[in-house]
Amino acid sequence: MNTLLFLGNLGTGEIIIIAIVVLLLFGGKKIPELMKGLGKGVKNFKDGVNGLEDDINGTSTDNKQ
Repeated sequence: MNTLLFLGNLGTGEIIIIAIVVLLLFGGKKIPELMKGLGKGVKNFKDGVNGLEDDINGTSTDNKQ
């Protein structure tokens, strides 16, 4: 189980090294596009979860009446 939580032990140096590697791999122009796509994906996921919760809550209130 400790191997799953290794990301919590990252220090400043490791984060800087990872950022430099990402910058070298994708370039400066691609990173904003990647982050925009990631943001849209997270927003769609949250909207889907909220819609699912609304569906669950809507059907549970319909059954009570």
